[in-house]
Amino acid sequence: MSDVTVSVEAVEEVRPAESPADLLDDQLIGQLVDRARASGLQLTGDGGLLQQLTKRVLESALEGEITDHLGYEKHDPAGAGSGNSRNGARSKTVLTDVGPVEITVPRDRDGSFEPQIVKKRQRRLTGVDEMVLSLSARGLTHGDISAHLAEVYGASVSKQTISTITDKVMDGMAEWQNRPLDPVYPVIFIDCVHVKVRDGQVANRPIYVALAVTVDGTRDILGLWAGDGGEGAKYWLQVLTEIKNRGVEDVCMVVCDGLKGLPDSISAVWPQAVTQTCVVHLIRASFRYAGRQDWDKISRALKPVYTAPTASAAEDRFLEFQEEWGAKYPAIVRLWENAWAEFVPFLQFDTEIRRVVCTTNAIESVNARIRKAVRARGHFPNEAAALKCVYMAIMSLDPTGQGRKRWTMRWKPALQAFDIAFDGRLSVGRR
Repeated sequence: MSDVTVSVEAVEEVRPAESPADLLDDQLIGQLVDRARASGLQLTGDGGLLQQLTKRVLESALEGEITDHLGYEKHDPAGAGSGNSRNGARSKTVLTDVGPVEITVPRDRDGSFEPQIVKKRQRRLTGVDEMVLSLSARGLTHGDISAHLAEVYGASVSKQTISTITDKVMDGMAEWQNRPLDPVYPVIFIDCVHVKVRDGQVANRPIYVALAVTVDGTRDILGLWAGDGGEGAKYWLQVLTEIKNRGVEDVCMVVCDGLKGLPDSISAVWPQAVTQTCVVHLIRASFRYAGRQDWDKISRALKPVYTAPTASAAEDRFLEFQEEWGAKYPAIVRLWENAWAEFVPFLQFDTEIRRVVCTTNAIESVNARIRKAVRARGHFPNEAAALKCVYMAIMSLDPTGQGRKRWTMRWKPALQAFDIAFDGRLSVGRR
């Protein structure tokens, strides 16, 4: 492909205020494409026009960088006796969005030149790292990503390299896990997903997710915490104290799933908070004790309990359920009796608040994305790898921002009900 010469006058006509898109000459681009086609050169693929253009742009930029570094143009006599000069070039292959591109990188004699567009020891341009992280966040294994890059871009990227790229997110995860939080949240949902960790032997480990709804009606995932399944009050006191130390002064309601020691820890950290058992989780837990043929009947029998107008009415409806099903499924009765103290609080509130507690949309959409990524991996070598996978899945939520708008509109009625029911405590978060 022949070189294209651009006159000095044409360069001077380019105004600084023009955007990068304005700098692209449609006629020049058309000429390049026509020449490529006429010579049988493919636009994409190995050795195609895009790869050659990428090579020339990178090499031109590197040549400009070393010229700025040395202070004189190539072959300029002004460089004689300057103390440093060009010292040939070395070749390297970098992985780009259009595939692997072999470039020559200029060198100087004293080794002080530090290229910026393609740094020393850099083998991938930024877009490739972002692509790997995006694919990993969507549940693809390292082997799947390696095969995808080879098939689509003709690039050979080892699983170890992909692991190195994804390991970079750990620094961002630590910063995210310790970021400052809002002073007050209307509601926090605490739930867990189970992952398989191969630590000596494969075992299920819970990873707890704390998802809050802000006073503006947006979703805010506060953090991730790994457990071993035997967590108690001491563990939860530590987790909630960590959240409080990051700036959360008050929470109106914490919705959780009967986690041992959690209600007492909530009372200790936020004395005014209402601890509420997730009703849907309670119903699902009931099904574990029942034959599948009875699930629909049990669901209909329990509905009058959690839709009762008052706590006393709910108790009457539960007694009716006990009379009908207690003999066949005493474990379900015992389950509800043990959870009763954390089940009834929401019955004193407005319908909009009840709807929040009786639906799992707030947390289940997040859990679904996490489970998809976790299932694709099968099991993890250690706890850190599992946390990394869950964190990347969370960071890939709602890439278009449309979900944020839907969340805000859906939560407006509930937020008004929270503000009234909790005597304006949400106003602290709007200052």
